Amino acid sequence: MSMLSFERKYRVAGGTLVGGDLFDFWVGPFYVGFFGVTTAFFALLGTSLIVYGAAIGGTWNIWQIDIAPPAIEYGLGLAPLREGGLWQIITVCAIGAFVSWALRQVEISRKLGMGFHIPIAFSFAIFAYLSLEVFRPIMLGAWGHAFPYGIFSHLDWVSNVGYQGLHFHYNPAHMLAVTCFFGTTLMLAMHGGVILSAVNPPKGEEVKHGQHENQYFRDTIAYSIGPLGIHRLGWFAAINAGFWSAICILISGPFWVSGWPYFYDWYLQLPFWNDMGLGGLG
Repeated sequence: MSMLSFERKYRVAGGTLVGGDLFDFWVGPFYVGFFGVTTAFFALLGTSLIVYGAAIGGTWNIWQIDIAPPAIEYGLGLAPLREGGLWQIITVCAIGAFVSWALRQVEISRKLGMGFHIPIAFSFAIFAYLSLEVFRPIMLGAWGHAFPYGIFSHLDWVSNVGYQGLHFHYNPAHMLAVTCFFGTTLMLAMHGGVILSAVNPPKGEEVKHGQHENQYFRDTIAYSIGPLGIHRLGWFAAINAGFWSAICILISGPFWVSGWPYFYDWYLQLPFWNDMGLGGLG
């Protein structure tokens, strides 16, 4: 069965959120829909504005292109195009493209009678982006606290924010986010690795099956969560990685302004430590 004939089985009508049958169409094997159109519009407009920003920015070096947010002095107001206004319009385009893509995923899920696990997971990534570019700047009172669009300039922003937090890795929400990032990678790497080893046995041996995969993990880590369970666990860890990465930046600045190592001074002030005469160690 060719791929296109296979795809035709899934070209079911309905499930659209906006536009009804008018926007219920495909381009080749790709479903478009109303939100596919808005995704393309915002993505093309935002990309064109980034190219325009590079043209007026004095360099075409892809590493050094920098489209910065307005200066702190502008607060939460609109800025002239060359002084941060371009960044503001690009941010609106990015939000429009990301949200449109998530809603397109909802429509596809509705068409196929699936759960909304994919758009929900993508929504956590959108939440993390909004936390950096919208929520935190609003909480701090100026768009200038958002990160710029550019490779080196973005890395510089990350480094500066980390230094402002003084050992940012001491941020407890950052710890949770990194744990979930590494954890989901480890779990799904183990899952993929055991499948590859099962279906690619040494020459002369038969292909192994699910019971062999389960037994492998029972022998190595004393428990197998199963083929469905590992995907649920990976999904849960992945969305938590995005969620806690957003929380870690939202609390750094608006709610905690000192160095993150000092956050743990509360631990040394507990009565247990004070009774032992250790309360002054911090």
